[in-house]
Amino acid sequence: MGKRFSLDMTNGPFLKKILIFSVPLMLTGLLQLAYNTADVIVVGRFVGKEALAAVGSTGSLVNLFLNVFLGLSMGSGVMVARHIGERDDKKIHDCVHTAMILSVVCGFLVGALGFFGSTGMLKLMNAPEDVIDLASLYLKIYFLGSPGLLAYNFGASIVRSTGDTKRPLYILTFSGLINVVLNLVLIIVFKLGVSGVAIATIVSQYVSALLIILYLLKKNHLHRMLH
Repeated sequence: MGKRFSLDMTNGPFLKKILIFSVPLMLTGLLQLAYNTADVIVVGRFVGKEALAAVGSTGSLVNLFLNVFLGLSMGSGVMVARHIGERDDKKIHDCVHTAMILSVVCGFLVGALGFFGSTGMLKLMNAPEDVIDLASLYLKIYFLGSPGLLAYNFGASIVRSTGDTKRPLYILTFSGLINVVLNLVLIIVFKLGVSGVAIATIVSQYVSALLIILYLLKKNHLHRMLH
């Protein structure tokens, strides 16, 4: 890991290091939660109140899935950090590969569950009947981005295991900007409505996943994906 981004959390005074580590981590979490908020704002401004209600009604469900898998990804990062502290290259390598394979498998499982079960989950949450079809459409498209969402979260957790919380934040900021721009283009220019903001979201999720995976592949780290 480049010296500019990594932190040695095992030596020296800790207060400054904890702040440097934790502030980008908190901002990353807020950015991920803001994806759905950005969709709500754009459809509310450019589409209409029905679309606004449809996307808004999905927020709790989206955040539920997001927080569950954020927790799982953090667990994988803890294991990688432990093996980095032990300087056990083989266990680092095995743990990284296991985490990334798990992210892909879980991503496809969650995607299938969300795609086929979105309407049922919305009904269980007592979503308004007049917007349930639009909300279900949004969720079906959103859940197609689950492999990208999980790959980013697990990959980012691995990068953070070395003390680098800045690079995942930079990647997520870049993909968040892509999300906003695509939201506007797909709604204003192509008039895609609710499906447009959902497509913009999953494109940005796959962009963030691609960037974090490329970083893991190309950098000569102890925790790199390939030897």
